[in-house]
Amino acid sequence: MDGETVVVTGANSGLGYEGAKAFADAGATVVMACRSEERGEAAATDIRRTVRGGHLAVRVCDLADLDSIAAFAEGLRAEADGIDVLCNNAGVMAIPRRETADGFERQFGVNHLGHFALTGHLLPELRASEGESRVVTQSSQAHTAGEMAFDDLQSERNYGKWSAYGRSKLANLLFAYELQRRLDDHGLDVVSVACHPGYADTDLQFRGPRETGSSVRMGIMKVANGLFGQSAERGVLPMLYAAASGAVSGGDYVGPGGFMGMRGAPEIQESNAAARDETDAERLWRVSEELTGVEYDFE
Repeated sequence: MDGETVVVTGANSGLGYEGAKAFADAGATVVMACRSEERGEAAATDIRRTVRGGHLAVRVCDLADLDSIAAFAEGLRAEADGIDVLCNNAGVMAIPRRETADGFERQFGVNHLGHFALTGHLLPELRASEGESRVVTQSSQAHTAGEMAFDDLQSERNYGKWSAYGRSKLANLLFAYELQRRLDDHGLDVVSVACHPGYADTDLQFRGPRETGSSVRMGIMKVANGLFGQSAERGVLPMLYAAASGAVSGGDYVGPGGFMGMRGAPEIQESNAAARDETDAERLWRVSEELTGVEYDFE
């Protein structure tokens, strides 16, 4: 990936960290989009000790704040001539109900709306890349438990931490597929690919128990991660495959090919029917534009 520019959200830990390391080791310039500059710089320092080449740049991007997303994109436009890969990786999972700076339910706001806004802001830079560029959106097999309740997207009337997470991951897939349809309609050399990591042992599972102060749930997650989880280094393989493999096409969904999709080598998989609902996808797109104020420039 010499000469390519890759943006990875949530690059200071877990799958984002492993992805940033792998892209840099392959020679890419990696923009580490992190909520905390301090944690991002610490992660970049660690990565620089182990990789052969590439270049790492840490930039602040808080996906729970539309102003931070816009400022990040504006700064990147001034620095980069084009973007070859955008990895929409960062996320939160199964946390108590919180709101973003803009009043969105946090899981839906960070996992979907934040990445929707970021991708829209960066589309001109993706289009400016020489040759094909890619948008890789990290979803989850938890999308199968998600429902698009358009009359309560912010879970104001009814909040369940796992149902809200499933909805955000379903939204990731609806967005990824709808983005590809719109890119095709305009004949752009940008492709949208979705992926999921299976069950990866990362800090993501511990954020919910940590925020609720539940030592019991913390212990359960430690046991589950030890029994079922694969390492973050293995869990990031579908994202890397989606970003770089010549066997991937726009609209594909990549995940681990092993037992129950929880681990194993990457392969092209199928999402559920709800994720392929074009009516819901188009409606979600319109709602996302209204909520974020971001409209995509396909022309």
